[in-house]
This record gives sequence, C-alpha cells and structure tokens, in this order.
Amino acid sequence: MPSQIIKDCSSALAAKRLTVAFVESASAGRLSAEFSLCPESGKVLKGGLVCYDASLKIGILRVPKKMIDTFTPESAEVTHELAERLQRFIPADIHIAITGLTTPGGSETAEKPVGTIFIHAYLKGKSVAVREVFSGSPEEVVLKSIDRVAKLVLDEIPN
Repeated sequence: MPSQIIKDCSSALAAKRLTVAFVESASAGRLSAEFSLCPESGKVLKGGLVCYDASLKIGILRVPKKMIDTFTPESAEVTHELAERLQRFIPADIHIAITGLTTPGGSETAEKPVGTIFIHAYLKGKSVAVREVFSGSPEEVVLKSIDRVAKLVLDEIPN
C-alpha cells in the first residue's frame, strides 16, 4: 500500500494534469509500483525503466561507460544523466532518476555509506538534485527514498 505522501503526490499530479516517468536503479521498480497503486495512476504514471546493473545504464540509456567508471553507477552525476536521458524514451512532464546504495558491496565509501540515495528530477524543464543518507534495512531505505521522491515532487510542482 502506498504511503500517504505517495497518495498525496499522485493526487496533486492528477489535479495539475501532470505525468511522471521514472528510471530506477536502487528502488528496482518499487517507485513505479507504489505510484501504480494510487487511484490516479492511469492519469499520472507514464512508465519506468529499471536499470539496476550498470551495464543496462550503459546499454539501454547510453550513459557513457567512462562516466560510470569515473563517478560510479551510484552517484549524483550518473543519476543526473539517467534523468536527462529518460526524457528521450518516455514522454512525460516529470522525469525522475534514482540510484544509490541499499546494501553493502557496491561503491560505498566513508563519504558515501550504504543508505546513500541520489535522486534527480526534471520537472517541466527544471533540474533538481537530491542526495540523502537513510538508515535501516534495504527495504526501509527504498521506502524512505520513495517518500523522498514524492516530497521532492510536491515541493517543486506549482501550487
């Protein structure tokens, strides 16, 4: 069941006749799934791509391998690139990318610990980046991240 902030976000998007598309890595499709469970989903959710493995970021969305090698698949730079490139694949008013570290074994460092999530959104041309560090189990990190996406959208769409 979607959280209240996801429901509020979906309702706000529907009221403003705005659509959204996602490219997901860390959330592995859960972001799209949560929005799909809202009553207005048919009006707001255009679709999404899951590019969990870096090879899909390179192969499908054409993120340059050099960029991934330089910044890591879970980085602000790659997340920005994913959101930008998503616009070519799915027509929508809002395009959002999410990457990050929900479990150990990725590109975590002292400066980028497990729980670090990167979100990048294009909202009708405006570019917004978010970096958060969440605690908890992998599922808790993903759910907190999804709520953070909804908060970002609610904060940025015009009233």
